[in-house]
Amino acid sequence: MSHEHYTSVIETLHECMVACNHCYDACLKEEDLQMMAGCIRLDRECADICAHLEQALVRGTPFASELASVCAKICEACGNECKKHQHDHCQKCADSCFKCAEECRKLAA
Repeated sequence: MSHEHYTSVIETLHECMVACNHCYDACLKEEDLQMMAGCIRLDRECADICAHLEQALVRGTPFASELASVCAKICEACGNECKKHQHDHCQKCADSCFKCAEECRKLAA
């Protein structure tokens, strides 16, 4: 299927990747890195899967549904972890992750 069909989800994936990368970087600058370890790890996982799915959709992958299902799970996990932290970057990242998870679930269906 043409990547134009996926324009909305591609944009959402890109926004989530950017939010996760920003959160990752900001978390590394927080005082209590041990407390942020789970957030940092999931930010990386989420940014990576979002970037991969974005690229795969642009290439016309035949695995869109399967990849979207995995991406939704990782975005949801990252959003849940980020939501635990009161930092602005974490809250914004959580919102982006939940939005992306919703878009990915639609694509996976």
